[in-house]
Amino acid sequence: MIGDISMATNVYIVCGRTDMRKSINGLCAIIQEQFHREPDKNSIFLFCGKRCDRIKILFRESDGYLLMYKRLDVVCGRYRWPRDSSEVKPITWQQFDWLMSGLEIEQPKALKTA
Repeated sequence: MIGDISMATNVYIVCGRTDMRKSINGLCAIIQEQFHREPDKNSIFLFCGKRCDRIKILFRESDGYLLMYKRLDVVCGRYRWPRDSSEVKPITWQQFDWLMSGLEIEQPKALKTA
C-alpha cells in the first residue's frame, strides 16, 4: 500500500532546520552526507524548516521513495522541533504521535510503556 509508514520500525528526527525546498534527492543527500546513513525500508526521516509549521517525511518503499508533507493549518501553530542540527535523533511511535499532534516529544509526566 502506498504511504503505509506504519511498516517502518525506526523513526528519526533530523534535528535543526532543513531547507524545505529540497525534494527527495536533496533530503536523501542530507541523510547520506551529513549523517552517514542510508534511507532504508525500515526507517522514516522527519525534516522541519525554519518556521516550524511544516514537516516533510521521507520513507523508502520497496519500489521507490515516498515524500509526505504536512502543514499546520492552525494560526501561529508550530511544531516543537529539536534544534541541535548535528544529530539524527531516534524517537518512538508514541513520540511521533505527540509531535504530529503539536506536542513536545519529551513528555515527562507521560506513563512509560513497557
